[in-house]
Parts: sequence; structure tokens; C-alpha cells
Amino acid sequence: MTIGAALRLLVVMVLWAACFPLITIGLDLAPHLAFAALRAALAGVCLIALGALCHRPVPVGARPWFLIVVVGLGATSMGFFGMFHAAEFVSPGLATVIANVQPIVAAVLAYVFLEERLKATGRTGLAVGLAGIAVIAWPGIASAHVQGYSLGIAYVVLAATGVSVGNVAIKRLTGQVDPIMAMGFQLLIGAVPLALLSMLTEDISMLTWSTEFALVLVSLAVLGSSLAFWLWFVALEGVELNRANAFTFLVPIFGLIIGAAFFGERLEAVQIFGVVLVLSGIFLVQRSAASS
Repeated sequence: MTIGAALRLLVVMVLWAACFPLITIGLDLAPHLAFAALRAALAGVCLIALGALCHRPVPVGARPWFLIVVVGLGATSMGFFGMFHAAEFVSPGLATVIANVQPIVAAVLAYVFLEERLKATGRTGLAVGLAGIAVIAWPGIASAHVQGYSLGIAYVVLAATGVSVGNVAIKRLTGQVDPIMAMGFQLLIGAVPLALLSMLTEDISMLTWSTEFALVLVSLAVLGSSLAFWLWFVALEGVELNRANAFTFLVPIFGLIIGAAFFGERLEAVQIFGVVLVLSGIFLVQRSAASS
């Protein structure tokens, strides 16, 4: 893996870790799905506008468009639906931890659809990384109330599954389409089901337009979606999905740091051990991929 690819992945992880706290702030100002739809739509418009200004080609062909739709419905519709609802029930730091079952789900899908094979060392690395996530999450699991918490976890797992499906489709798209235009269109496509569900189930008049909400929305759309999806796509052009996904184990670490800095969440001793396990898991996956 090149230094450039590693840096892109690290930036994406920081952006993803910062998203959930911003979501929790915005949910006090707007209905869940309306907020999610606005984020996806604004992100898509920004990327498509940038692509048009840079004269990037629009995707052509049935297969690329099918994959773009899969990414939109998986990573954006399911991903945003799950994470925006989960924010009501679980803390920002804990949600970023639970969401990282995604590399495990994606590894299975990559084995089936991308023919990516993990050696024993790589499989061990994923297991160690997942164990680290479980250790980091344990204080929250032990202290959480059963009501609401379980539903929040279910929403996070739903989001992780959608993102896993979307990531496999993105990997299939690499080399076939322009990253900016493809990610722009998938975000717009993913916004449609969210907007329809919002109109059917929510009171749109509860959306409070203010400077605070506008700043949160623009930050999530431009940095957490437009920039993150574009960098992720570019990174996957030269890196196997499993190898890139190992970096997502870093999200809870960044999430805990953000939670401690802005939300007063404390990093307990057992969570430090979890961090060590996560870093060890990433190392094992990268070592396995390098030896291949």
C-alpha cells in the first residue's frame, strides 16, 4: 500500500468518526430522515457540480449504473437510515465502535463477490480487531439500559450491513467510472428513499432552520459525505477492500478521542486494551495482504 493511499484512508476514518457526534447535534433540530435526506442530497449535488466544473465524464452503461444504484441504496439509504436513527439511542463513541462489524461483513461479501481471499493471518487480524471493538464497547454495553439500547445497536448493525454491500459495489466500480461523478450520483439516488420515507412518516415542519443546523448539515454533507466517499473510492482503486476495511477499525479510536474531547466521554483502562487489540488486528491484516 502506498503512503498516499494510507493517508487517504486515515483522513476518511477521521471524517467518519466525526460524523456521528454532528448527527446527534443536528437531530435536535430536524427529523431523522429529513436530516439524512438533506445530507445525502446536498453531498451529491456538491460532487456532481464539482465534476461538471472539472468536465468529468458521466457514467455510461447499464452495469456501472446498476452498481451506482446498489451503492446508493446500500451505503447511503441503509447506512444513513441506520446511523441517524441509532443516534437517538446510543452514544457517539459507542456507535462508532459497534458500526465496525462492517469489515467482518464486508470480508464475507468480498470473498463471495470479489474473490478476495484472506490468509490465516488476515482472518486472525479481523478477529483480533473485532475483539478490540468488543472490549472498547464493553463499558457502554454493561451500563446501558436494555430498552432503547438494543434498538440503537440494531440500527447501527443495519447501517453497517448497508455500507458493506455498498463497499463491495464501489470496489466493482473502480476503474470503470469517474469517482466524483459516480459518488455524486449514488448520493442523490440514496437520498430519494430517505426523502420519501421522511414525507410519509415525519412532520417536516419540525425542521428548524438556523445557523447551527446549516453548519452541521454542510459539514456532514461536504466533509463527512462528499469528501469521504470520494477519498474512499480513490483509495479502493489501488487497495483490496479487505485491506482498506481494516483501517475502519481505527474509527472507534478516533470516535473515542472525539467523544472525550467534545462530549466528556472517558476512556477507561479496559478500552485502552481494546485500542491495542484494534491496532494489532490492523497490523495483522496489512501483513497478510503484503505477504500475498
